[in-house]
Amino acid sequence: MRKTTLLLATFIALSCSSGAQIKFTTKVETAWMPYGARLVRVDAGPGWKGYNLDNKQNGFALNLVNGARIKDRFFAGLGLGYLNFEGINGFSLYSDFEFYFLKKKKLNPFLNLTIGYSHLNNQYEGGTGSGCTSYGAGIQYRHTPNLAFSVQTGFLITQQALFYPVRLSIVLNKPTTKKETAKGPGSAKE
Repeated sequence: MRKTTLLLATFIALSCSSGAQIKFTTKVETAWMPYGARLVRVDAGPGWKGYNLDNKQNGFALNLVNGARIKDRFFAGLGLGYLNFEGINGFSLYSDFEFYFLKKKKLNPFLNLTIGYSHLNNQYEGGTGSGCTSYGAGIQYRHTPNLAFSVQTGFLITQQALFYPVRLSIVLNKPTTKKETAKGPGSAKE
C-alpha cells in the first residue's frame, strides 16, 4: 500500500512538473445494473443463509466521484456510492480511472475501470462485504469546458454476481485558468 501511494504521488508530481494541465473534477452518476449471472456455487454448510444476492436482484446506484483529470486524457478519482438491489441497501467505496481517446472534442469516447469494496445489508448478520470491480466503455459530451454529460456500459463484478450496468453521469470540471473562468457557462464553442 505504501509503495502504491508513493508511486501515485510521484506520477502526479511528474505530471505537474512536466507542464501537465490538471483539472479537479466532480462526477455525479446514477446506474441501473441488470443482473447477469451468479459467479460462485456454494456447497451449503451450517450457518449458510444463501447467496449474498439470493434472488438475482437488479440494482440501482447513486455515486459521487472526486478526482483529477490530467491533460484531458486521463481521470483518476475516489468514489462513494449508495447501492440498492431491490430492497437490499448498501454502499461502495472505490477508485475510478478513465482514459479518453480524444482531446477537447465535443464527443469523446472513453474506457473506464473501477476497483473497490462494496457492503450490503442483506440476510447475514452485519451484512456482507466484497471486492468490486467494473470495466466499461462510454462516450462523453462536453457541453461547456466545465460541464459534460456521459453515458457508459460494461460489466460489474461484486457480491458473488455479475451485472451489466448502464451509467449516466454529470461531470463538473473546476476551472483551472482565468481564461476558462472568463468564458463562463455559456461558452459552448471553442
